[in-house]
Amino acid sequence: MVGRFGSRAVTVVAAVLIAATGAQSPAHAEPAGPPGSIAASRPLVREHWIPGAADAHLVTYWSTGPGGKQALSTGAVFVPPGQAPPGGWPVVSWGHGAVGLADQCAPTASGILGGGYLTRWLTQGYAVVATDYVGLGTPGIHPYLDGRSEAYSMVDMVRAARAVAPTLSRKWVALGQSQGGQAAMVAASLATGYAPELDYLGAVGLGVPSNIENLAPLGGPGFPELPLTGTTVFISYMLAGLRATRPDIDVDGYLSPLGREVLDRAESLCYTEAAEAFAGISIGELLSRQLDDPVILTALREMLEIPTQGYDRPFFIGQGVLDEVVPAPLTLKLVADLTGNDQRFTFRPYPAGHIGTMRLSLPDATDFVREAFKTP
Repeated sequence: MVGRFGSRAVTVVAAVLIAATGAQSPAHAEPAGPPGSIAASRPLVREHWIPGAADAHLVTYWSTGPGGKQALSTGAVFVPPGQAPPGGWPVVSWGHGAVGLADQCAPTASGILGGGYLTRWLTQGYAVVATDYVGLGTPGIHPYLDGRSEAYSMVDMVRAARAVAPTLSRKWVALGQSQGGQAAMVAASLATGYAPELDYLGAVGLGVPSNIENLAPLGGPGFPELPLTGTTVFISYMLAGLRATRPDIDVDGYLSPLGREVLDRAESLCYTEAAEAFAGISIGELLSRQLDDPVILTALREMLEIPTQGYDRPFFIGQGVLDEVVPAPLTLKLVADLTGNDQRFTFRPYPAGHIGTMRLSLPDATDFVREAFKTP
């Protein structure tokens, strides 16, 4: 269907990009291995290195996907210059923000891996490992905002990185922004039990999308337009991921004809392309009926919910008060719930938007991570 989007030129471009980046994608090995085991590895192409890295690897590794099923993920390992300290380089596991659902959107395929921000961590003597998440560069549709699969990808990235770079320590922290902030928070809730052989010390979540599941029952054809950035793209990614990973739920049955077309297109478009293609389309226009069925609401809660108790290590949350992607009131609700459950964490607001919070929070996040690694 061409419908509201005109020609299929973008699809052709996507196919070309897949072909162009395919040479960089590691081959998928069989059979499946335990979480964190290597399926394939090779040097990362130099053009995709974070500035300041002394060495870099591209890895394909096994992780745990939606529904607890084995799944492949890809990611990059960056080693700082110099000699590793006793015990190895301390590890920062980075979770990136929304890039899209298609394989060509994966940071290791596009080369958009965090640049100067991650260089700041390298120069402080941390090895940086960066997952693409399950389904980005590997089989299947990426389950966007499926917190547990994202978290497993972050944890297993540390396992895989240590297998290809023996100078890396067992000690690690999770660090993420936006979608990666959700991944870091969920990883913080399960890391010690999921990977007890590692030494997880804490997490930093910036611009963490939270409490979306509490808004889901309001979703329907009459859902008002929001004065926010990218919401239609993000919701289409979320529903497309749910549709792919939960075939037992008739997601298309909740969508309008336009909504089905948007989700189909969302599977092949990276964020910038999708934002342009879906400009002017509201969330309400995607839906044909209310998202008020307990089955889909339960599935959305399982995907989106960030735990508000059970953390066994301290963590840091940074939020921009001017954020038009992840609005501050949702984060304040998360903070209130965490506080009510006596969790150990630090919260800092910043006079910035979604991306600007990364820069303004860096001194505080740096101090937090430094202290975390001092833990005996």
